[in-house]
Amino acid sequence: MTGYEDPNRDRLKQHFAQRVVHQARHVLEVWQRLQRSAWNPADTAELVHACQRLGQYAQRFEQPAHAELAAAIDQCLQAIHANRGRPGSLQLSELNSLMQRLSHTGLRQGDRFEAGILPPLRKPIYLALQDPERSERLARQLEFFGLSCLICDSPEAFRQAMQQRYPAAIVMEVDFYGPGLGLRLVVECQQGLAHKLPALFFSEREADTLTRLAAVRAGGRDFFCASLDAAALIERLEELTDTVQCDPYKVLIVDDSRAQATFTERTLNGAGIVTRTLTDPIRALAELNDFQPDLIILDMYMPECLGTELAQVIRHNERYVSVPIIYLSAEDDVDKQLGAMSEGGDDFLTKPVEPRHLIATVRNRAARARNLKARMVRDSLTGLYNHTHILQLLDDARLRARREQKPLSFAMLDIDHFKRVNDGYGHPMGDRVIKSLALFLKQRLRKTDHIGRYGGEEFAVVLPDTDGPTAAMVINRIRERFAEIVYPAQPQDLRCTFSCGIAELHDEPDANALASHADEALYVAKRGGRNRVEVFALATVPGEILQLA
Repeated sequence: MTGYEDPNRDRLKQHFAQRVVHQARHVLEVWQRLQRSAWNPADTAELVHACQRLGQYAQRFEQPAHAELAAAIDQCLQAIHANRGRPGSLQLSELNSLMQRLSHTGLRQGDRFEAGILPPLRKPIYLALQDPERSERLARQLEFFGLSCLICDSPEAFRQAMQQRYPAAIVMEVDFYGPGLGLRLVVECQQGLAHKLPALFFSEREADTLTRLAAVRAGGRDFFCASLDAAALIERLEELTDTVQCDPYKVLIVDDSRAQATFTERTLNGAGIVTRTLTDPIRALAELNDFQPDLIILDMYMPECLGTELAQVIRHNERYVSVPIIYLSAEDDVDKQLGAMSEGGDDFLTKPVEPRHLIATVRNRAARARNLKARMVRDSLTGLYNHTHILQLLDDARLRARREQKPLSFAMLDIDHFKRVNDGYGHPMGDRVIKSLALFLKQRLRKTDHIGRYGGEEFAVVLPDTDGPTAAMVINRIRERFAEIVYPAQPQDLRCTFSCGIAELHDEPDANALASHADEALYVAKRGGRNRVEVFALATVPGEILQLA
């Protein structure tokens, strides 16, 4: 019959698209392992196979965006294979860029389903707890945060589930249907696996050291005693199950010797570390701004300037005070080496340097620097960006949006009647609500969005490539779902809402001006009854606001 639409067609198309996104997530998981294993041949081969399968699925199920990315990644991997498995810096940069794009095709829940792109298909969490009511309650809470659950009501049900599909994580009661049986079940299911599944154990009574040691050996990543707090469990599961794009370390090499610079570059590239090389030290500051490295390697003696002089110039810039600097030089005088490190340096390697020594030193220093930076720019309670850094990210996004002529929106959220929560339920409950909203935003927004805790119960979100009405639609959907979350408490359960103000970039001169407009819209939302989203509009009528409630 002409014009007849099969009602199952859309459902089938979504199902197939989910399979493609699931395979894309597998590619990203292998890519993460590859960054940690210094291009282990087994992981490299698995990445090639996973990428080829992604290309096959994408073509079969008509997902052109994924098919294009799979082909580009495969081409890059073939070039690395042709170079005897040793990636060059340009190849690593290109591959990392492609992986970033691939990670962005899997949108968070709550985003628009456009261009055939669906939210990522996440593996379920297996719950193996003796109390059915506790299992049901936990499953409902986890599902609010986008984590699907499978409740296993017996050891046989758990074994059967494991045979059918591996989970993202296991939540297992130590004495699941028998003393220590939960531990033995997890040990049994981990046998033969190249990478252990993350397991979280629970015990109704305080566990002794031997029990906790057995849990660690079974792959236990956390241990809960007496009570199983849903908020703490959700946070831990999110850390363990989220596929976060793993960026390779970036190193700027400054050395006037082309031969030495090439050796350093090839050594680090072979370990999956992206490099950029300068033989002219005078260009160092410009390259720092453009490349934003995790670490700098400096030669001690160069015609234009000494490495120690350049290190001090770099340290004059506040942005690079904490970037590690390693001197690489033929200088073997210990006093001179110590003197160099006192002038802006963090380590000293003597030429010729053993490749393994160079790689290990760079990895360790860069890892510590990243961890330190994360502590400096993130809020301790939520793990979100702090007030200062979210404004810096907003200004960076503003400049980028102007340069690329793309839209940008900034949202400010405030939990309604938060003082009543603290006064009526106590500050621990207030902290729990703040942490749950932080996690909810991370779950429901794109990976390209920046989320910060602006202060107290106030949050901020930078939404690149998003106009005001679209940002309002996304945040409003989050607002509706957040209001459904129930926090078990006495004398009665608690529900919370938030208000939001959004400003779209127009001709604001800086990040503070854009934030001020978002704050004005938030004030209107609060004054208008709370639990609503409003967008600041530059219009002929002063204070005109787009409302969503």
